[in-house]
Amino acid sequence: MTSRTLLKRSSFEQLQDEGISVVLTHSALDIPSVIADVKTPKAGAVVLFAGRKATSLASFSHADKTLGTTRDNFDGKPVTHLEYSSYSPLALRTMFSIAQAVKQKHALTAITMAHRLGVVPIAEESILIAVSAPHRHAAWTGGQEALEMCKEKVEVWKLEEFGGDEGGVWRANRDGARGVPLDSAN
Repeated sequence: MTSRTLLKRSSFEQLQDEGISVVLTHSALDIPSVIADVKTPKAGAVVLFAGRKATSLASFSHADKTLGTTRDNFDGKPVTHLEYSSYSPLALRTMFSIAQAVKQKHALTAITMAHRLGVVPIAEESILIAVSAPHRHAAWTGGQEALEMCKEKVEVWKLEEFGGDEGGVWRANRDGARGVPLDSAN
């Protein structure tokens, strides 16, 4: 039996349970606090995915971290910013279900998933997923699975704004999926 806690503040909504935290927020995402959420003496590995517009991986430091870089273009078109929207009550429940399933499947110690809503400028994170596990393989595979499931299932949509006269395109929050230009969406 789960004892989920829902926290609502003006800038974020959060569902949490033992070793699980999912957050939707309009504020900038805080990498150190997300890592702190999953750190525990029981875990020998902590993995962080910090996603922006596209997944470009770079390893750094002595920690198992991956950092997504925001491209300023998509398909050769300049991108000025992204804007995310969601149906928060449903998106939080979906994120929580994903976190529960991934935590159990990979025997994770903890998992935190945070997604930003609203306007996200180039070079700022739109999603953070941090996981901890006794061993790095479980952390790596659990973190990757959580990210892919989040992009596939969570009720978050993004508006990709292009520079110039082109306007923007609404997309499901999936890699490389073609969207509907704003003129066609109305």
